[in-house]
Amino acid sequence: MAYSAVQPRRKSVGVKVGDKIQIGGGAPVVVQSMTNTDTADIEGTAQQVAALARAGSELVRITVDKEEAAKAVPHIRDRLDQMGVDTPLIGDFHYIGHTLLRDHPACAEALGKYRINPGNVGFKEKQDRNYSMMIERAIEFNKPVRIGVNWGSLDQAMLAKYMDENAKLAEPRDVRLVMHDTMVESGLQSAARAEEIGLPRDKIVISVKVSEVQDLIACYRQISARSDYALHLGLTEAGMGSKGIVASAAGLGVLLQEGVGDTIRISLTPDPGGDRSKEVIVAQEILQTMGIRNFTPMVIACPGCGRTTSTVFQHLAQDIQGYLRAQQPEWKKAYPGFEELQVAVMGCIVNGPGESKHAHIGISLPGTGEVPAAPVFIDGKKVKTLRGEDIGDQFKQIVDDYVVNKWGGGANQAAE
Repeated sequence: MAYSAVQPRRKSVGVKVGDKIQIGGGAPVVVQSMTNTDTADIEGTAQQVAALARAGSELVRITVDKEEAAKAVPHIRDRLDQMGVDTPLIGDFHYIGHTLLRDHPACAEALGKYRINPGNVGFKEKQDRNYSMMIERAIEFNKPVRIGVNWGSLDQAMLAKYMDENAKLAEPRDVRLVMHDTMVESGLQSAARAEEIGLPRDKIVISVKVSEVQDLIACYRQISARSDYALHLGLTEAGMGSKGIVASAAGLGVLLQEGVGDTIRISLTPDPGGDRSKEVIVAQEILQTMGIRNFTPMVIACPGCGRTTSTVFQHLAQDIQGYLRAQQPEWKKAYPGFEELQVAVMGCIVNGPGESKHAHIGISLPGTGEVPAAPVFIDGKKVKTLRGEDIGDQFKQIVDDYVVNKWGGGANQAAE
């Protein structure tokens, strides 16, 4: 079978968010996430935004659903600035977004981007009026807008119209296909209306989010073929645990492979009290394992078998992976390019040496019954053998030295 690379990115209009982030227009795929705090809780929300930003979220969305939340937004922005976090905030508006943006100009100004759901901005004659008010606010404050169509809150009048037209056909189409068409039409018609009001094309991002993988792929294939707007990818509810991760990887993986998607969010349901930043890590790992972007060094580890009854290699792999992610903020500043690092932690002699040679740095730990020694390989060559109780610490030092030697020169030259 021939090797198949990721297809060239679909050409889309670039949308600038704040001073540093661009969505589309050939820019790298942007990772974003969303808080689950009460936005009226200024400190709690600022702390969660900061945690998501530290994990690698380049944009963070916050709910703006009531007066107290709108009033809190500028204070959250100020608090983040005090903390040295410049990640743009996206305001998530539903139902009364038009009045919140009208009545709270400080909120409108502090946000880096607005998210508008055209399915719940109003009904009948109020729908266009309310939608227009929000777009006009975005124009006034020079903010980009994501037109976020969601099949759980799809414009019911539009859906009924397309369903009625379909029912009159001699051979009606599957209702699921009609829903796909309605999703796409809602996004495109809303974008066209925003442009008509005066919002430039380079201020518009569209999403057509569903919760089923095949529907997701179908909707995004259609809208990407019909427009050059920047596209935000994501399942609207991916689910919990492995189900949410697998569904997101399956759906987004297909689209990203086809060059579709300019920014992504992985909508995982967190465990009770769980770490919200997990969705950021999953998004990064999808992009990195597909070879689209590098964020942090990757650890390759064997799954274990009857040859590896000891858990030493599992503990070391976990320890190294945590260590590398913890070093990421500092190494990103000091050692540009370190994200390409691959580390192999293998559990026995069968695949251990071979896999270790393919990584930048690899260690082959002794399996069941093997000599208690761990050969280390750097750039394909065996350089030493580790022994003793502190193999983990010795290996971390080898990794540190490698990063400094390989990427430290570029950082030092850049600073000179």
